[in-house]
Amino acid sequence: MDKNVLQSIAGVEIYPIISLAIFGLFFLGLLVYVLLSKRQHLDTMSQLPLLDNDDSTLQATLNHNVLC
Repeated sequence: MDKNVLQSIAGVEIYPIISLAIFGLFFLGLLVYVLLSKRQHLDTMSQLPLLDNDDSTLQATLNHNVLC
């Protein structure tokens, strides 16, 4: 492929800036979400894969943390 193919596209230099801004905003948003999350909620979510497939256990665990 020709090395100069992107140079022929008008305004192509803005795409890397836009993609970097989207990545930065996503990363910043995720960081804010994690820092503002309750520790108990994060502990509950980390235990979900270890629970049995019993819906009552899952529902009781989730309800307990919602009420607390």
